[in-house]
Amino acid sequence: MRDFAKQALDTAVARGATYADVRVVDTRQRYLSTKNGRPAQVRDSDSLGLGVRVVAHGAWGFASTDNLTRENVDRTAAEAVAIARASALCKKRDVELAPEAGIVDRWIASCRIDPFSVPVVNCLDLMLKVDAELRRQQGVTLAEVAMDFRRIEQLFLSSGGSDIYQLKTQTGAGYVVTAFQNNEIQRRSYPTSFGGQHQTKGYELIEELDLLGHAPRIAEEATALHKADQCPSGVRDIILGSSQLGLQIHESIGHPIELDRVLGTEANFAGLSFLTLEKLNALKYGSDIVNVVADATPAHGPGLGTFAYDDEGVPAQATPIIRAGQFVGYLSSRETAAHIGLPRSSGAMRAEGWNRIPLIRMTNVSLLPGSNGTLADLIASTDDGIYFETNRSWSIDDRRYNFQFGTEIGWEINNGKRGRMLKNPTYAGITTEFWNSCDAICGPSEWVLWGTPNCGKGQPMQTMGTGHGASPARFRRVQVGVAYKD
Repeated sequence: MRDFAKQALDTAVARGATYADVRVVDTRQRYLSTKNGRPAQVRDSDSLGLGVRVVAHGAWGFASTDNLTRENVDRTAAEAVAIARASALCKKRDVELAPEAGIVDRWIASCRIDPFSVPVVNCLDLMLKVDAELRRQQGVTLAEVAMDFRRIEQLFLSSGGSDIYQLKTQTGAGYVVTAFQNNEIQRRSYPTSFGGQHQTKGYELIEELDLLGHAPRIAEEATALHKADQCPSGVRDIILGSSQLGLQIHESIGHPIELDRVLGTEANFAGLSFLTLEKLNALKYGSDIVNVVADATPAHGPGLGTFAYDDEGVPAQATPIIRAGQFVGYLSSRETAAHIGLPRSSGAMRAEGWNRIPLIRMTNVSLLPGSNGTLADLIASTDDGIYFETNRSWSIDDRRYNFQFGTEIGWEINNGKRGRMLKNPTYAGITTEFWNSCDAICGPSEWVLWGTPNCGKGQPMQTMGTGHGASPARFRRVQVGVAYKD
């Protein structure tokens, strides 16, 4: 890896690059799934390649290859410089980068059990046991179980003197059970929807999730939803479960704080942001108890947004985003930080692989927990409300301001007690009004760092993993039942 990276770097500088960096990325993935008692997919893939990013004539150029020969590596580096020169013909301004010292380091993420050392047959055996338990419930139509393992090895070299090696293992698993009845589909997922829980861990995550132990409850809830009452419409206090709140953070905080969106470079695809520059340190984003950080450091937890260095060689940081309700920070790159006068990048540049240029991506954007209290305590202190659990759908405008979310299941709360089950629960709001209505957040014992493995951005599309830590929280006077009004 190192010889090819050094060669590409030397060639780019020799061809006229004023700045250059090279990433060599070696990724292995194993994906397993079962469907109604049978294996559905068993995939094992490897990808090794090199990406060269340069600044020449004040503009960016990027090229990549998986043909790692000396001749082709030289050709790829030269192509990156040629692309930069062509881009300079239509540049609006010269690229300026916030300063960053060269770093030589090596980081290996914690992994207690290498998932690739676990035989495929053992994984499938557990998955089929979960599948059988789910289908034991009368009324279940479809049971689907999945596991996803990734090993990502990366070397980063830059003309600024950086030489950084990183190795991390990511593990994910989950299942969904579907019940079809009377032209209506209901489903329940565990531990959350859209692929389940994912973290920067080894196979130990599978053991921690206790997939088999939760299967009877999840299957029973899926079929019970057909007999449940429809979520009422109106204005109610609501409590969001931890995983649903994670997605709320992702859509209504994580995306609008991406500084490239704010500056307009994602406008043609991913959209813009309502968090324009004059709002920094001026906007009351949420109530006084709302504190949000973008924290990529390993100390924050094993999230999908955890690393030691981003793909510009900037060290992982804990960046305050909302402090006591006040909007105080963006996710930035070296270029966007310099563009708005920040002294340093927040270290948020990441690429899906060797053949993609780094973009500003969410790290672990997390709502800090309250001082104490459990979900049971929060319900007990709520007179009239609805508890929402496990995302089913979401919609938000391209500036991330007006939104509507639906969850798989809900429960009515009356006089501090969880009451009847509700189907098709939905709620809607305006981002800043919603976060300013937050009046209670559960404590650290309820806080979970969720992994979102499928966040899309950029053209060509890049799918990245992000992390979101959250404890259940309560929001006052929220519009509910908007999607299924009588």
